[in-house]
Amino acid sequence: MSNTIELHHQDSGPREGVPLVVLHGLFGSADNWRSHVKQWQERRRVITVDLRNHGRSPHAPGMDYATMADDVLALLDRLDVPRCDLLGHSMGGKVAISVARLAPERLASLIVADIAPIAYGHDHDSVFTAMRRVEEGEPTSRKQADALMAEAVETPAVRMFLATNLVRDDDGVMRWRVGLDEIDDAYEDVAAAPAGEGAYHGPTLVLRGAHSDYVSDERLSDLKDVLPEAEIETLDAGHWLHAEVPEAFQQAVNAFLERRSS
Repeated sequence: MSNTIELHHQDSGPREGVPLVVLHGLFGSADNWRSHVKQWQERRRVITVDLRNHGRSPHAPGMDYATMADDVLALLDRLDVPRCDLLGHSMGGKVAISVARLAPERLASLIVADIAPIAYGHDHDSVFTAMRRVEEGEPTSRKQADALMAEAVETPAVRMFLATNLVRDDDGVMRWRVGLDEIDDAYEDVAAAPAGEGAYHGPTLVLRGAHSDYVSDERLSDLKDVLPEAEIETLDAGHWLHAEVPEAFQQAVNAFLERRSS
């Protein structure tokens, strides 16, 4: 784990029991999970993580899934967490699958939100273009930043999500807190399949969006090869199912964790 970095995290809830560790997707952060954490922390310890080049974690080259899984394992070691329930959305789901394959003994269960353990094509070109427009335009307000992003990204919800990564510098200019250069350079690794070999045979829940093609029926055989014990539940949502249908998402995760612990 010589190339690991010290990930920023948020830790809340009671200390007894197995904690739930949450990993965000590409261009996300631990902050995106605050409404869910408010509910989960009433009954369990919850650790939300900023993956490298995201949120408040350091920027560093290299985003292959073995490296990002090692970052998470190093955090668990630092927090003295021998085992956890691990939840990951999208890119974070691939990191979670990588942890499950590389260190299955560290997981009590695995929850994967709308991602399959396969390589995907390049579907973030417009997002990178929008973020570069902001970088070059040096806006001084969120409204100006949104107008710059709108030149490349039509969907307001996507622009709003990306804007959660904007912070104001000492000169009043809106800057990206993500490591945009590092992510851009490593995008081939982000699009790749998770790290590790073989299957993870522990308790697994896969939540997929009915209106998302990330875990289509055609990809279920690939998913089952890697996650043979997976319970698959489809929610009436797109890719951002935890934000689009938060109550249904909460209910599915809670029911799975309760079944597993009973």
